[in-house]
Amino acid sequence: MPPVRPKGFGKPKDTKKTIGRILSYMGKFKALWLVVFVCVLISSGASVAGGMFTKIALNKYIIPLLQQYQAAGSLTPEVAAGIRSFGGLILGVLSIFVLGVIASWCNSRLMLYISTNLLYNVRTDLFNKLEQLPIKYYDAHTHGELMSRFTNDTDTMREMMSQTIPQLLSSIITVVAVFILMIILSPLLTLVMIVTMVFITMLMGAIAKRSARAFRENQKSVGELNGFIEEMIEGQKVVKVFNHEDKARERFAVLNGNLRKAGTAAMTFGGVMGPLMNNLSHMQYATVAIISATLMISGFNTAETSNWFIGVLDLGTIAAFLQYTRSFSQPISSMTQQANSVLNALAGAERIFGVIDEEPEVDEGKFTLVNAYDAKESDGNDRLVQSYAYTGEWAWKNPDDNSLRQLQGEVVFDHVTFGYKPEKTVLHDVCIHAKPGQKIALVGSTGSGKTTTINLLSRFYDVPEGSGTITYDGIPLNDISKAALRKSLGMVQQNTHLFTGTIRENIRYGNLEASDAQVYEAAKLANADSFIRHLENGYDTIITGDGSSLSQGQRQLLAIARAAVANPPVLVLDEATSSIDTRTEKLIEDGMDSLMKGRTTFVIAHRLSTVRNADEIIVLEHGKIIERGSHDQLIAAKGRYYFLYTGNRITLDE
Repeated sequence: MPPVRPKGFGKPKDTKKTIGRILSYMGKFKALWLVVFVCVLISSGASVAGGMFTKIALNKYIIPLLQQYQAAGSLTPEVAAGIRSFGGLILGVLSIFVLGVIASWCNSRLMLYISTNLLYNVRTDLFNKLEQLPIKYYDAHTHGELMSRFTNDTDTMREMMSQTIPQLLSSIITVVAVFILMIILSPLLTLVMIVTMVFITMLMGAIAKRSARAFRENQKSVGELNGFIEEMIEGQKVVKVFNHEDKARERFAVLNGNLRKAGTAAMTFGGVMGPLMNNLSHMQYATVAIISATLMISGFNTAETSNWFIGVLDLGTIAAFLQYTRSFSQPISSMTQQANSVLNALAGAERIFGVIDEEPEVDEGKFTLVNAYDAKESDGNDRLVQSYAYTGEWAWKNPDDNSLRQLQGEVVFDHVTFGYKPEKTVLHDVCIHAKPGQKIALVGSTGSGKTTTINLLSRFYDVPEGSGTITYDGIPLNDISKAALRKSLGMVQQNTHLFTGTIRENIRYGNLEASDAQVYEAAKLANADSFIRHLENGYDTIITGDGSSLSQGQRQLLAIARAAVANPPVLVLDEATSSIDTRTEKLIEDGMDSLMKGRTTFVIAHRLSTVRNADEIIVLEHGKIIERGSHDQLIAAKGRYYFLYTGNRITLDE
């Protein structure tokens, strides 16, 4: 049996490392980021310009013009000229704001392009890594957990890239620009603002730390719930057959409750930060307003009575400073609110990079599989020569010296001991010698090690060093590349998986270069042609939902046809006829015999009538070979095989 699924998923990553990984993806769009920065700079500059406009408008135009108008009692030419000049200022500022709007629009469009392409690269890397991971990885993690990487976690990154980062960049530029202008206006009031902001920042930082943990736990709970839902939907028939609905609901309630608690905690911190920051910023605004008004009333309102530290505290300066105070606190508030999105995205990115950083399937094999043919030498002897066209004859190629060795299908298990976990051995000192063209049957009770033997032959798992060896045509299995090894094996598994597409495409999955004629011949060989042609669209019938519209037996017939069209040198039939009725089994028996003719075949079967004609039947029990021989020999021995075949237990007295 495969290893038990762990509670955790992936290794926790350092936040700094995760940020670095995200920046490495962002670095592929350096030129666009420069344009984005310029656009943000323009839009932020336009918003900052409003404060200086307020000061200039009050001090240079509004207050002086009102005073002149009140003194003259009418609209004098000087006042009219001042109004026209003020109108020109308004048009200039309006032009700046329009430019800021255009820059903001360009920034949004560019960030949309960058975020979608960045996530395209992330998803590509994630899917490529999933294709490189060994089978044991999938044995240890649910499909729902893996799917949550492509859905929830990438969505959080998309939101951060398309919305949060531009807003943060704009907020940072705005804060820096506003801070510089505030110092120019009044260093004293700036110091007051900094003191209050330090207090606010410390409070927000303490909340952010707890918020990060809450969001990480929330993402983990989402993955666990998705994994459970995926399992329940996939196994809904089993749930209903065994009346497991109540237990499923109870388990769902627990996982859903965990997500509710984690989500409540995360959203609580996220919801608190915004209002709290807004109220604190109002207190900051009021504090600065009171101090600046007090200083102005006290006489610090002219260049003669003030110094550089206090600044010239006239009405225009105070109005501009208060506006900048709001402009300073709003970006800070926005950054604290966007911090929730960043923390959520970092938690999702950790999980994505946790998969990407997993060790890929190790393949140190060097022998490859090539087409070959026999060529006559000058001395009249045959020599194996590589062919770049299909010949029906295969050879192992050693890239070190380009030598060829004919693929005969001789497989030897030499004292193999194996366990999925070091502390639990599954196979004990197993020895099997399958000669070319032989049919080897593996029988035994559930958990005896039959499927594990096939897993080792397919190199889904490797035999540890010092625990025996497996050779294929005299070549150690670990020296053969996994791609070449699996190309030489045609496998029909008990649990059939069909892909979304036509029946023709599903059969051709075994050999993508197969012609339609070869597909039809393979279907006939597996006795699938008849039921396929009775479907509404025949071979062009669309299969969805893993072939849910077909019976289990029909699905398995398609799997047999898929193996037949691959035309492999070695066949592995793992309960290939377990879901086929006795009549259908008889009908395809000749076709299966034709398919196995001349090929080394390993057959795992609980239905022992299917292995009677095997050259050697190997009986496994608790990972050990307890009997071996032909059907007649094992029946005559009246041992474990006799009991499995007949159901009659023989005592020692008999």
